[in-house]
Amino acid sequence: MRNNWVAKILLAPISLLYGIGISVRHFLYQSGTYKRAEFDVPIISVGNLSTGGTGKSPHVEYLIMLLRPYLDIATLSRGYGRKTHGFRIVTSADTAESVGDEPLQFKRKFQDVLVTVGEERMMAIPQIMGHSPNIQTILLDDAYQHLAVKPSLNILLTSYKRPYFKDFLLPSGNLREWRSGSQRADIIIVTKCPDDITNQHRQKYLKKIQPLPHQKVFFSKYGYGAPYYLYNGNQRIHLTKDFTVVLISGIAQPDYLIYHLESLVKETFIAEFADHHPFTVKDMDSIQALFHKVGGDKKIYITTEKDAIRLDAHRQYIIDHKMPIFILPAGVEFLFGQKEEFDEAIKEFLMEFKV
Repeated sequence: MRNNWVAKILLAPISLLYGIGISVRHFLYQSGTYKRAEFDVPIISVGNLSTGGTGKSPHVEYLIMLLRPYLDIATLSRGYGRKTHGFRIVTSADTAESVGDEPLQFKRKFQDVLVTVGEERMMAIPQIMGHSPNIQTILLDDAYQHLAVKPSLNILLTSYKRPYFKDFLLPSGNLREWRSGSQRADIIIVTKCPDDITNQHRQKYLKKIQPLPHQKVFFSKYGYGAPYYLYNGNQRIHLTKDFTVVLISGIAQPDYLIYHLESLVKETFIAEFADHHPFTVKDMDSIQALFHKVGGDKKIYITTEKDAIRLDAHRQYIIDHKMPIFILPAGVEFLFGQKEEFDEAIKEFLMEFKV
């Protein structure tokens, strides 16, 4: 812990310079020197102040499931880690290399939704509307710092364990911009809350956040489903204390997931990689070596839906080596009876949207 603070102090001058650059950029947009694009279709942005690990994908999926019964919606992501460039419409036949893992995850789960990627959101939105003029709402994934587009509704996520009000600017901390950037949010969601969170904890966080009069604050957690086999969604298992698990994790801040697994199974071993890590054959060999090293009569691999997208690049390897990889699905659950309030806030925004 002491070394961590020493590092923060040593990196503070770099963080200050970074912060000055961020402030100048924001001033240029606020002053009108840099123009912000607005559109005549509702744009809902979901993002964070930190570099990752707040749960953007599950919250975007929550919005998809909330809205798709009533509206024609599209999603727009940058497509982090892809090897292609420019605007692209995602298909189920794409790969993580061609469109990014999260957009491909959206498309494979929601076949009827228009999923797109594009680095320049300001240019991509007109392309979406040109391709599908019937689109009624666009969900921007991880676009909180993309100031060139002015969203109609700005949703800011911050994790319970690593809230932005306790964090610092890069590289001393994980913040992409100053904490004051939270003022642009219309809705703030404290994510990945523990199951035993109390109203006292909730009030403590509200005091720290100090929401502005127009801001609404919600609290959410993950609800995990039964793991299913990577290549057969109907083959499911129920995790019990006689299971040994090797977790294949290439996501930011996997501690919430690890804690959940450790509460269910006998032992959990972790093959940990960086967020969005493109798995190689060497990685697969090391993962399999770890699996054979650990003991236990009932042992399986567990991975996330996002990691499964990238693991699929090694489908033949997985099949040939008979690797029992199971996906642990995760969904958003709102706490303190806030689900209906959140749903109504989104629906009310859309009903009151004016060009």
